Amino acid sequence: MLVEASAPGKVILYGEHSVVYNQPAVVLAIDRRANVYAKKRTDNKIFIDADNLGFSGYFEDDVYHAVRGQAWRGRNLAALNVSAKKTMEYLGVEGGIDLKVRSMIPIAVGLGSSAAICVATVGAVEKLHEGGLKKEEISNVAFEGETIIHGKPSGVDNNVSTFGGVMSYAKGEGFTHHKLPREIPFIIGNSRKKRSTKRMVENVAALKERNPTVMDNFLDTMGYIAKKGLNALLKADLGKMGDLMDLNHGLLSGIGVSTMKLEILCHTARKNGALGAKLTGAGGGGCMIALSEEVRMSDIERAIRRRKSDAYRVSLTDQGVTSRWIEDEEMADS
Repeated sequence: MLVEASAPGKVILYGEHSVVYNQPAVVLAIDRRANVYAKKRTDNKIFIDADNLGFSGYFEDDVYHAVRGQAWRGRNLAALNVSAKKTMEYLGVEGGIDLKVRSMIPIAVGLGSSAAICVATVGAVEKLHEGGLKKEEISNVAFEGETIIHGKPSGVDNNVSTFGGVMSYAKGEGFTHHKLPREIPFIIGNSRKKRSTKRMVENVAALKERNPTVMDNFLDTMGYIAKKGLNALLKADLGKMGDLMDLNHGLLSGIGVSTMKLEILCHTARKNGALGAKLTGAGGGGCMIALSEEVRMSDIERAIRRRKSDAYRVSLTDQGVTSRWIEDEEMADS
């Protein structure tokens, strides 16, 4: 027997970058998920099978040993090692673990892949040791794995991945969970360009240092849009949501975090019927999201693909991290 744990990815609907400066952000869990399978070992190694990404290996005393792929790939797996070890430390147990990672969330494009994998890892390891952790505890432990990747993450990604649903967040106020009156699907356009959240945050900070008054006005306006956008979302007012998405994207473009490809994808989506479109996440590459009535969704997807980008519909999900015991054969078929 082994454990399967699953956690969702996310999109930021409003509030990228301004959330760093005490403004609110609106974040949505989506139905693209990361799965992590866990099984106990007889030694103290943390073995991580990420063969669908082209590499695998194990950590022993926090030193990475490559089995498939090059040694530098250990940087990509260090967060899982930390998540697994911190979970066992929290539970007061020791031992090695085999981890197998299978994810439907593209990496480094702003959809919360790293947080979902860290959350699923904690969920798998704690279930394997029958830890009985509450979701808040899972989120807190997963946050420590996230710090390996992002340095000083806000905690938004690991929280929405753990709890699912719709969440607003602001520094000093914490997280608030919301219920939607109906399902609202989105289209994601993936520019296929990976980017660094840390670098984009640093670029915005440097711009703010050079232009403090102007940037304060930009960031305050982004925060105002996030508040109005949340109200529109909770009323399922798609027209207002779309307008605010477009306005938010214009501000993000103004502070230099958009790219030519993201601009093209947003304009393409709008031209083909989107009510609104914007980049999601830190920018500098990654993804955009579009909001549309059902009748125009296929047109928008096709148009985005013609721009040599990936396009797929996502629905919001209330299901956060889950875990269950399975038979070995089920993992073999995954």
